[in-house]
Amino acid sequence: MDPQLPRRDLLKKVALGAAALASSKAFPKHHEESAPMSFKRNIHHSACKWCYKGYDLDTFCRRGKEVGLEAVDLVNADEIPTLKQHGLEASLVWGVPGGIVKGLNRLENHDAIVDFFAATAPKVAAHGAKRMIVFSGNRNGLDDEQGLENCRIGLERIMPIVEKAKVQVVMELLNSKRNHADYQCDHTAWGVELVKAVGSEHFKLLYDIYHMQIMDGDVIDTIRENHPYFGHYHTGGVPGRNEIDETQELYYPAIMQAIVDTGFDGYVAQEFVPTWEDPIAALAHGIRTCDV
Repeated sequence: MDPQLPRRDLLKKVALGAAALASSKAFPKHHEESAPMSFKRNIHHSACKWCYKGYDLDTFCRRGKEVGLEAVDLVNADEIPTLKQHGLEASLVWGVPGGIVKGLNRLENHDAIVDFFAATAPKVAAHGAKRMIVFSGNRNGLDDEQGLENCRIGLERIMPIVEKAKVQVVMELLNSKRNHADYQCDHTAWGVELVKAVGSEHFKLLYDIYHMQIMDGDVIDTIRENHPYFGHYHTGGVPGRNEIDETQELYYPAIMQAIVDTGFDGYVAQEFVPTWEDPIAALAHGIRTCDV
């Protein structure tokens, strides 16, 4: 503090600074979207389409590419041609029967899930996409040891299909505390044990930073120690799953640098729900934040 500064002037400066900060949060600048941009591309940038419900896929692809997207996440196989028209890749394909709740931890779900991969993995590969998602399912009273064994059995039926198609399957780590109550693959250690049990480079984990900050914390060291078991990453602000800005508790540039340091060459997909007035500006900010 300048001792020569009159108290009234000091209070005025503080008030103006606070107003400017509040204004910047309520009405964020859109320079990320309009200014010419260049990227380091140490991180390959994607984003989950479901977070941008106000945009049809064609519009989202066009505007997303303008702010630095290289791919779109969580699309179905039939949507990949639209991405290709915009010079974008499908970084992760979904559509597995049963979704998050009815997954591979129940033997009775296996036939439908295996049939889906048999029908869809060749289509995904034909479009040049390389990654598909699968889920553990909810426990519903099933203990973690039996759930892991059932997932292993199902994945070993899927592996010959995706190995032939040269497609990787990732199981998403989700939090069971805030968003997905009773989901079984809710801790990194459980997921890592499953990857080890399956023993194929065509099966890894989707390390969702938002979800695993809630369940495990210790994000950077977890990435350093377990990165061989991770095939894909998602972002999101904690708490709230909103922008990865100063409103949340994680420092994403350091997390991204840890990912880069592992030699990872896949995609990091933004999976936060925008609250800014312009969702694409929020996406641009997230991409910039992660471009280390």
